Formats: sequence, C-alpha cells, structure tokens
Amino acid sequence: LNLLEAWLVQYSYTFQLYFDFSAYSDMAIGLALMFNIVLPINFRSPYKGTSIINLWQRWHITLSRFLGDYVFRSVYRKGSGSTTFYFAIMATFLVSGFWHGAGWTFIVWGGLHGIILCAYRALGDKFTLPKIWGRALATLFFFHLVCQCLDRFGCDTSFHHFVQCFF
Repeated sequence: LNLLEAWLVQYSYTFQLYFDFSAYSDMAIGLALMFNIVLPINFRSPYKGTSIINLWQRWHITLSRFLGDYVFRSVYRKGSGSTTFYFAIMATFLVSGFWHGAGWTFIVWGGLHGIILCAYRALGDKFTLPKIWGRALATLFFFHLVCQCLDRFGCDTSFHHFVQCFF
C-alpha cells in the first residue's frame, strides 16, 4: 500500500464499521417492532460529533449506557475527586475494549480512547474553537481522530504493515 491507498483504506474501514453497526441496529429495531417490541435507538450519527464525548454519546448508545451504569458508576461516586473520576473513565474504556474483543489490540483501543477522553475532560474550555468555524473543524478533527485511533485496532496480522504505510 502507498500512503494514499492506506488513507483510503482507513476511511473506508471507518465507514464500513459505521454502516455495519448502524444497519444491524436498525434491522434489530425493525424486526423487534414486527413483534411489538420497542428497542432503544442505538446510533445518532456519531461521526457528526463535535467532541470525543459527543461521539460516545451518539455511538453504541445502549452499550455506553450499560458501561456507564455498571462500570463507571461502580468506580466513581460524586465528590470522590478528579483522580477517581479519571480512573473510572479509564476502567470503563478498558472494559469496553475487552468487551469488543479479548485481544490486546482491543484493550489498547479502549485505553487509547480512555486517554483521549480524559485529556479532553482535563483540557475543558481550553479545547473549544471559535464558533464561526469551530463546529465544522471540530467535527472534522474528531472524525479524523476516531479514524486514527479506532480503526487500526480491528486489523488482523497485516496491522503492522498497514501502520507502516502511514510513516
């Protein structure tokens, strides 16, 4: 692969993941409605998210809610302090990585997203962009960040070759 092909593969894989997950969620909702069962919405255009927090509020909503209720809130109690808060974020994303697959790449994927989310929370208002071009630029930035951090960890044995194409 050359550099252009590697970028094309990466962005294509990003959209493949989104369309696969969104489609099976929509199919499950539709099939459930045939049996008069109402399932919750699971995706709300996550790639339109303007922050990493916003992306995770839109992506795999039911899993995020489950992990928030049973992992994050089990570790963090209001008033526990910022160290416990960041530890709870990391624990939640490491569990999320393990849930996606028992391989180390998925654990690293969860840890990386946890680090990004912790950094975003720590920076707070320092990370906001001017309102005129901020929303579009933030959406583009976080979409690209997700492409860089999310998708490489789903690769198989050609992962190292794939990463080498970018550098």
